[in-house]
Amino acid sequence: MSLRSVVAAPFVVAAALAGASLPAAAVFDCEGTVVGVRPISQYNHANGNGFLAVRSGPGGGYAQIGEVYRGDKLSVYGRRGNWYEASCMFGRCQNPLWGPPYPAGWVHKNYVKVRGYCPQ
Repeated sequence: MSLRSVVAAPFVVAAALAGASLPAAAVFDCEGTVVGVRPISQYNHANGNGFLAVRSGPGGGYAQIGEVYRGDKLSVYGRRGNWYEASCMFGRCQNPLWGPPYPAGWVHKNYVKVRGYCPQ
């Protein structure tokens, strides 16, 4: 075995291990913009107006855990059926009127315009 092989081998193993520890979602570079909801000036939480619900799972039957608003930017890293798994991009979402400041969960795809390499 050459000295070159001995020196290079640990780096190859380290690179393989680092890649193996990344979640599958890390391969996506997908940005979404919230569209198709009423402006925040028409916000009414009780009626569901002026926001897009962020849910704990991919479906309307899951609990609402946050909300995002028209024009907010999302990082999209998963998809199940008509639902994207996404999180609010730091500093690119409005202060929420309800819920946590940077919600992460599931949003309906009809209200998110995506671009980039996105989950199918």
